[in-house]
Amino acid sequence: MSRSLLIRGMIAGIIAAVLVALFARAFAEPSIDLAIGFETAHEHMAHADMASMSVPEEAELVSRATQKGLGLLTAITLYGAAVGGIFSLVFAAAYGRIGMIGPRTLSLLLAIAAFFAVALVPALKYPPTPPAVGLHETVGFRTAAFFAAIGLSLAALAIAFSLGRGLAEKFGGFNGSIGAVVIYIVTVFIAQAVLPEINEVPNDFPATVLWDFRVASIAMQGVLWSIIGVGFGMMAESVLRKEQ
Repeated sequence: MSRSLLIRGMIAGIIAAVLVALFARAFAEPSIDLAIGFETAHEHMAHADMASMSVPEEAELVSRATQKGLGLLTAITLYGAAVGGIFSLVFAAAYGRIGMIGPRTLSLLLAIAAFFAVALVPALKYPPTPPAVGLHETVGFRTAAFFAAIGLSLAALAIAFSLGRGLAEKFGGFNGSIGAVVIYIVTVFIAQAVLPEINEVPNDFPATVLWDFRVASIAMQGVLWSIIGVGFGMMAESVLRKEQ
């Protein structure tokens, strides 16, 4: 059964990724193009100030057309397959252990939890920024900090779920759920307070472009997890029905 769920999870992730790629092409890529234009304009100004020096221009390794087309589709498809596979394993571990919840409901609840823990909450600490924004020499540090925020958010979710089950047994399901939410919020607040502050957005960067990109980035995650939650739930239900 786990193998069947894993395959369907990857399929759901790939389908979600393809739709996210289309969404990104329509809503996120325009902001990225504007951000790259902003960076290019600044570079031209810097070269103009250093006109007396011979500074060779860096060759473009991957064209923008490839990045927006095949590159985006390939990267996000691999990401979707991996995320969908992990999601199916979490579903398999949780199914039958969280009350009398059906496959579709459980899948949707897990997708909602994943959206908050993996996308929305880490973004409160480190909001998405276009690829052209930020210092090149701090890419590794910023990436590590962002993944640390995701890891701490998932750890806080696991802690809240574990303690919430104990509270539910003592004080009822509703009170246990409220307690779990409070525990998660407090744990995340403490964890994010420990993480370093990062703000490398130039003061003259267009606020509208930054806002549009951030909204589109969060919306992409919402599309991804919604489709995985609904699509995988439907496929998992058919698998579990055959197993009965």
